[in-house]
Amino acid sequence: MQAKCAIYTRVSTDNQAEVEFNSCQAQEEKIKSFINSQENLLVFKVYSDAGFTGANLERPALAEMLRDIQENKINIVIVYKIDRLTRSPKDFYALMEIFEQYKVDFISITERFDTSTPSGRLLRNIMLTFAQFERELTSERTKDKLLERANKGMWNGGSIPYGYKVADKRLMPDEQKAQNLREIFALFASTGSLAEVYKTLKRKQVFNDKNLSFSKAHLQSILKNPVYIGKFRYSGKVYQGVHQPLISKELFNHVRPFFKDKTRKLRLYKDYMLSGLVNCAECGSKMTPSHTNKGNMRRYYYYRCTKTFKQDWRACSTRQVNADRLEGFVIDNLKRISLDKHYLDSLIFKLNFDGSRVRQGLEPTELCSETVQKNLKEFVNYIGKANKIEQTLIMRKYIKDILYSKESIQINMLCHPEVIERQSIKNPAPLEESGVCGRARAAANPTTQVSFQKNSPTHMSRATLRLAPPRGLEPRTKRLTVSCSTN
Repeated sequence: MQAKCAIYTRVSTDNQAEVEFNSCQAQEEKIKSFINSQENLLVFKVYSDAGFTGANLERPALAEMLRDIQENKINIVIVYKIDRLTRSPKDFYALMEIFEQYKVDFISITERFDTSTPSGRLLRNIMLTFAQFERELTSERTKDKLLERANKGMWNGGSIPYGYKVADKRLMPDEQKAQNLREIFALFASTGSLAEVYKTLKRKQVFNDKNLSFSKAHLQSILKNPVYIGKFRYSGKVYQGVHQPLISKELFNHVRPFFKDKTRKLRLYKDYMLSGLVNCAECGSKMTPSHTNKGNMRRYYYYRCTKTFKQDWRACSTRQVNADRLEGFVIDNLKRISLDKHYLDSLIFKLNFDGSRVRQGLEPTELCSETVQKNLKEFVNYIGKANKIEQTLIMRKYIKDILYSKESIQINMLCHPEVIERQSIKNPAPLEESGVCGRARAAANPTTQVSFQKNSPTHMSRATLRLAPPRGLEPRTKRLTVSCSTN
């Protein structure tokens, strides 16, 4: 089988390309003579960069050749000399790594550099080893230089702190923002509350560098940042800087004690079954497990929209949902679906004989209602007998995520192709070994819809469950309909 060769030629400058117009042609002729003297070599294409420097890789013909290499159109790259490919050792090592990745050999006909031979590959590996050594040495030198700059009090870059701007690689005060920064420290020093600072800034329409309202986390990071007293952090240490401080050390030291860790008086003993799975449909934020203590230290558990933590309680109208009610709703409705065999039968029948699937070239699903029903029953059975920690783990095996709003609850489930043999509640290993073969979606609205779809030759199946809740959170479904999706 003949190997496809790419011939690459280059001339350094525009003047040279005009005066020595035949130079690229001369390189090409010599390379073709070499190819004709070899066996099983076939010229795929000639790539010529006339009038381009070899000091960098910004050359059109070279870029085209690299694209063809990535598309596996080329087996060998041949040049007249190595410096025709590049004059930079760093760029040469980078190109060699690309050639190695796509199994492309490299030959320089005048220097006998041929990576298709053992000696050529040895030379290439030696060069790449030295390249790695050079990169590591450069990295060490860079770290040493940055450390030296830090010891001299010079800023080493990164996110520009609010209240400063950068000029000549140095932090300089931005007077307008610096005034806002001083107000932030003064407000917090007088109130001791991030919430009050947030509300005041929002009312006065004081925004951050991105022209957005400050979040509480951002405000806290500002109040704890030593850069505002003329210092800065680098590599886990605090150094004295040469930049101008924006506040006094006394004010900074006054607000620091507010952020000391507080000792928890109560241990959070409840494991949230849906922890990490619930998302807010209104704002797209995660709903974080939270709790509140009322009366005689009685604790109530919720899933709370994260946006209300970062900003304020009115930032999202969803706010929070009772954890026990939401978890109970999910289990009760999935259990109800698992007992409705007639509904699942009609769904599978609808999918297998839907004319739209035939028109789109989709094959009938291999799932049957018995398999789906047993999967749902297996899931409900696990949940009913597992402890809190096991329930949380099992939920993550079967449920992808949950989208919650006041009007609807949508559950995206993972559906297994075969029934999981229950070995032990204490050992949920069968869940891990079975592999995920599909997804089920459940949403709370006036009807219940289920559809299964064969996605690919791997027999992936999608199940969509739409469940209608009773008043408030969990009303019962009174009517079932069927639809089929081919998305």
